[in-house]
Amino acid sequence: MEVTCLLLLALIPFHCRGQGVYAPAQAQIVHAGQACVVKEDNISERVYTIREGDTLMLQCLVTGHPRPQVRWTKTAGSASDKFQETSVFNETLRIERIARTQGGRYYCKAENGVGVPAIKSIRVDVQYLDEPMLTVHQTVSDVRGNFYQEKTVFLRCTVNSNPPARFIWKRGSDTLSHSQDNGVDIYEPLYTQGETKVLKLKNLRPQDYASYTCQVSVRNVCGIPDKAITFRLTNTTAPPALKLSVNETLVVNPGENVTVQCLLTGGDPLPQLQWSHGPGPLPLGALAQGGTLSIPSVQARDSGYYNCTATNNVGNPAKKTVNLLVRSMKNATFQITPDVIKESENIQLGQDLKLSCHVDAVPQEKVTYQWFKNGKPARMSKRLLVTRNDPELPAVTSSLELIDLHFSDYGTYLCMASFPGAPVPDLSVEVNISSETVPPTISVPKGRAVVTVREGSPAELQCEVRGKPRPPVLWSRVDKEAALLPSGLPLEETPDGKLRLERVSRDMSGTYRCQTARYNGFNVRPREAQVQLNVQFPPEVEPSSQDVRQALGRPVLLRCSLLRGSPQRIASAVWRFKGQPLPPPPVVPAAAEAPDHAELRLDAVTRDSSGSYECSVSNDVGSAVCLFQVSAKAYSPEFYFDTPNPTRSHKLSKNYSYVLQWTQREPDAVDPVLNYRLSVRQLNQHNAVVKAIPVRRVEKGQLLEYILTDLRVPHSYEVRLTPYTTFGAGDMASRIIHYTEPINSPNLSDNTCHFEDEKICGYTQDLTDNFDWTRQNALTQNPKRSPNTGPPTDISGTPEGYYMFIETSRPRELGDRARLVSPLYNASAKFYCVSFFYHMYGKHIGSLNLLVRSRNKGALDTHAWSLSGNKGNVWQQAHVPISPSGPFQIIFEGVRGSGYLGDIAIDDVTLKKGECPRKQMDPNKVVVMPGSGAPCQSSPQLWGPMAIFLLALQR
Repeated sequence: MEVTCLLLLALIPFHCRGQGVYAPAQAQIVHAGQACVVKEDNISERVYTIREGDTLMLQCLVTGHPRPQVRWTKTAGSASDKFQETSVFNETLRIERIARTQGGRYYCKAENGVGVPAIKSIRVDVQYLDEPMLTVHQTVSDVRGNFYQEKTVFLRCTVNSNPPARFIWKRGSDTLSHSQDNGVDIYEPLYTQGETKVLKLKNLRPQDYASYTCQVSVRNVCGIPDKAITFRLTNTTAPPALKLSVNETLVVNPGENVTVQCLLTGGDPLPQLQWSHGPGPLPLGALAQGGTLSIPSVQARDSGYYNCTATNNVGNPAKKTVNLLVRSMKNATFQITPDVIKESENIQLGQDLKLSCHVDAVPQEKVTYQWFKNGKPARMSKRLLVTRNDPELPAVTSSLELIDLHFSDYGTYLCMASFPGAPVPDLSVEVNISSETVPPTISVPKGRAVVTVREGSPAELQCEVRGKPRPPVLWSRVDKEAALLPSGLPLEETPDGKLRLERVSRDMSGTYRCQTARYNGFNVRPREAQVQLNVQFPPEVEPSSQDVRQALGRPVLLRCSLLRGSPQRIASAVWRFKGQPLPPPPVVPAAAEAPDHAELRLDAVTRDSSGSYECSVSNDVGSAVCLFQVSAKAYSPEFYFDTPNPTRSHKLSKNYSYVLQWTQREPDAVDPVLNYRLSVRQLNQHNAVVKAIPVRRVEKGQLLEYILTDLRVPHSYEVRLTPYTTFGAGDMASRIIHYTEPINSPNLSDNTCHFEDEKICGYTQDLTDNFDWTRQNALTQNPKRSPNTGPPTDISGTPEGYYMFIETSRPRELGDRARLVSPLYNASAKFYCVSFFYHMYGKHIGSLNLLVRSRNKGALDTHAWSLSGNKGNVWQQAHVPISPSGPFQIIFEGVRGSGYLGDIAIDDVTLKKGECPRKQMDPNKVVVMPGSGAPCQSSPQLWGPMAIFLLALQR
């Protein structure tokens, strides 16, 4: 089994006082997923274009130490500082099947507590094209004498799209325009929804009777194809017209079968008919076939408006509405109103009295009322009047007024409501008027004014109502404005005055009001009372869990505080250490009455006293636990997130190095860190190399460094770092080191691109060429590829090493071009040298060109180097001098030759300031490729004497 050789060079960490090494957050948004186009109009505006239904993926690349936390937010507008939607806490934002409403500006906010947060944004533009809609309208002028009837026809085409659609009108297969036909106008109307184009046919002519097509296009953006709709205009084209087989208001009895027909009286082409119901959908069992709507065994709940709509895209839709009323009655109620003029609330002889009766009915106005006294119809007289539609009462209410109440007027009055001649049961309500008929009083039973129950238990609130008749009781909340009852209603009626609550919760605590209802009783000022509900619940404490660090020998105070609970006091507190009860701490006299916290003091932290402490707090209802983990362990290291150029690769020697940098979290909280234990393991391998790194006193914010060398390209490694104090091992931190290609600007020394990372050093594929360059290595190349062409490996000769090449097999044709474009470089020198390796082996090799794209005054591409033809199965190196006049990019252009045996490859591209070597390498001179080599073996001697030196950093 291969074991990776590691040579670790220890560096004495430099001392950086304070928090100078901590860096504020910075962010950059990059796109992934299924983007169509990403435009960068200027530095501040980035537009990500995506087709509706595709997957949106944005990544927020952050820097800063400690590592920043990322939050995604979105606004619908193009420029707004307000975050309107729910945040997403992840560096990658992914939206499957994005909808048009999800377009807008997306913000990435990165913060790490150092400095101000970094906020970057990108605008997401969702592209779509709906099916167009074509409608036809016409105007008819007056007929004057023998003149013909003049018609002007408008064909209106409307579509929703992004970006705005382009419209093309056709008559048959011919495209229409103003210039070709003076009988045609094409214009865009004002004040329309969506995008609309109108084709106006002036003074309709015989040749205007034809098929018209509206074609809409977004110019194939995001691959969205054009869409079209066609309408045939004839001399019989007409809008729809309807009539109903029934009256617009239809009153039926429950249980009847209802059939309504909506008859077409005009329309060409033949209109489509559709039934709808409001409110809600059509009733279950209803059948709509064409213009016929059938509802079997209709019920009261089926009442409502039924709409029949006819459309044929000519003129406006025709619509007819039937108001279906199913006879029904419910909720018979009464009111007793004493003499209002004398402001009396009691029934007294010699004063007036009014009895009112009401039912909820459909149709309300068809209800009839009859009054009976002691079982016989009430006779009207000067002292007994029956009125209807009292303005002070609900609509269609019958009132029986008794003027100058006599003793003989006492008795039982019955109000009966009915639908004459309809099979709807009558409803009646009975009222007894006597000397015992008195207005209500309401009160809370003794001992029930305050109800105390435990959370999760049932509760019953009670109010007693006296009086005759006894009205129902209405319950509501008092202490919360517009608060709802546990049932979700603002008011709840109880006939017996009891409000029953199931499984009460703490938010149900408060004051409840009970009051008499005005119906089925006296129409007087409501009587009311109040009940207090107290819900007891277990305590809530803080901290629920706390990590307590302290140096050996120092005291520690542990406190468990009561946040809330009912009762709001601590009845008992029990401390445990590693699960075993501890003696109760001494009681503090000042807190003996109503303690709100429990404390435990440790005189000194030792190895024996380190461990888990638990405080169980009770308030007689339940208990809660505070957990404390006490130790003298050091906190974990924090790997430095802003390590510049952490990877330094040496591809020819098949290895790379990594500068491991970190700070120590809260080093003064515990004993000083004596050393770190470093463990390095290649992923997918079991063996790890472990090394102790001694350090001097570590201060907060001090940057420590360690160089890992001879890591194998392109493998990844797991690094674990553990601080050690006199107490022992602290918390471990780990990270994965991936081999990544450095993406550097020309002013840096290490700027060779080996194409080992998928991001290929920021190079991009040109969107205007015929095909793309491909990244591969010996392990990923097609095993059935064409023989006698292309390189077997990259320049290093290892199977894992990557390179870029062009695949010239089908469907490629002679002269097809593939362009690979570098990032944009700022010109800070007069001369630069581009060095790269190329491999041009094959019978049909075309050309490899190097171009320089200048960006100072627009984009201008100039040829800097070119080579054609078969150069053998070898890697060769070229040095190309360039002298850009401003910001520039370099472009590698591969041109396909006459056949498929023409693969061209490049590797190890370097851009450096200054002139190229004077002695140019002959293009035909072979560069010796290193062999694969044998892996070195793991040995204890690897970790022998280490080279130690001081790294000075100028800040």
